[in-house]
Amino acid sequence: MPPTPASPASAPDADRTGVDRAGQVESRGIDCVPDDERHGSPRELFMIWAAPNVSYLSLVVGATLVLIGLPLGEALALIVLGNLFWLLTGFIAISGPASGTTGSVVSRAIYGVLGNKVVVALTGWLISALYLALNWSAASVAGIGLTGRLGLPDSPALDAVVICLIAGATLLVAIYGHATIVRLYPALTVLLTVVFVIVAGLVLGHADFSWSPAEPLTGTAHLVALASGLTLVASAPLSYANSPDLARYLPRDSGRAAVALWTAAGAFVPSVVFTTVGALAATSLDMSDPQAALESVMPGWLVPLFVVCVVLNTVANNGMTAYSAGLSLQSIGVRLPRVAAVLVVGAIGTAMTLFAILVFDFLTAVNTLLELVVVVTGPCMAVYATDVVLRRNRYDGAALHDLSRTGPYWYRGGVNWAGALATLLGALAATLCVSSTSWAGPVSAALDGLNLAIPVGVLGSAALYWGLSRALGTLPARATRAS
Repeated sequence: MPPTPASPASAPDADRTGVDRAGQVESRGIDCVPDDERHGSPRELFMIWAAPNVSYLSLVVGATLVLIGLPLGEALALIVLGNLFWLLTGFIAISGPASGTTGSVVSRAIYGVLGNKVVVALTGWLISALYLALNWSAASVAGIGLTGRLGLPDSPALDAVVICLIAGATLLVAIYGHATIVRLYPALTVLLTVVFVIVAGLVLGHADFSWSPAEPLTGTAHLVALASGLTLVASAPLSYANSPDLARYLPRDSGRAAVALWTAAGAFVPSVVFTTVGALAATSLDMSDPQAALESVMPGWLVPLFVVCVVLNTVANNGMTAYSAGLSLQSIGVRLPRVAAVLVVGAIGTAMTLFAILVFDFLTAVNTLLELVVVVTGPCMAVYATDVVLRRNRYDGAALHDLSRTGPYWYRGGVNWAGALATLLGALAATLCVSSTSWAGPVSAALDGLNLAIPVGVLGSAALYWGLSRALGTLPARATRAS
């Protein structure tokens, strides 16, 4: 039986009056935002993206660059280079105001109605759940440490309580949704920046700016460290394909450059600053245990405040991730209201966090996930950005909700094979070229562990999508019209 056409009004939340006010639960799901409900300006995107990236995880990643043996100057250069990938995150954000819907719906134009369900199921909520677990793990490590300082007994039960409390606060932000995020995140950005800048000042007071590794890396080992470092830094911006979700309420005529640059700058600036601080910290502190190392240079009164800010940063970061993951769950056809979808994703992420904290070492979990996940997120981001270029950012939000066989995004058998093959082959190539502490692809292994997942996956997928769109006769201009 053929699928029935679906319009924006058929989304699970669409029978409720559109509400996007701070302090009220957002009523819209993946349905299109009408022009008369659009509001805000691109400038608000800076603070939305800054709050998640004034981050403890950035400190950990920066320290890792030094711990793997890179000279300080090279580590700092990689920090800037890897964070330039935030420009891709900003660039795809422009599809939000153009379509009035979420990135997980816009990608139906890339993969087709049925193909999109498979891709979004993997990248939109499974990988989102992994990132929820990663960030909750970081906050939980800090929170669990604070309970020890308060004299509470060390036990798995207490650890589980800490994790669940942090997860609960995060999901509350995701449930209230877009307008609450827009109102709340500027205040969080200011608070987090003040505290993290104080910590940065203390770290800089101990940093060894002339530091160099005792045994400098040479030859292939040096190239391997450089490639691994770039992968670690770039993995964060390459994971945020949800930027259209946070921009979709902006007026349709919002400047494309403004949307892209305010989004990118909001993430780029704090990421560069605090990843740099993490690298400098590792020149004099034992950052194999990041929390203990940072606390060693803080006065006693600052430690609990810093831990609270680590938790708040996680709430900001995961609040955004859980929000978009709930929308992604709706876009693959799960007939749940947005709030219920958020809770499902949150439950999966919480379970993963409990497993990671109670079973695995935190730093090992961070490095392994960040090094491996780019084999999927890099190609997906590259194909999305290429589609925006090919379509000149012309997306018809109503047509994107037409799931019928006669709809413009049914393509052949419900799949746009240009997008599906470009992403699949790009991910396969990246997998062959990836390297981590736990696994290396055959190409990487033959090159003594050189990690080429990002250049191969990103550039290869973009080129394949561009070529296959023409070779298969699925040029985007034939399937869309300007709204």
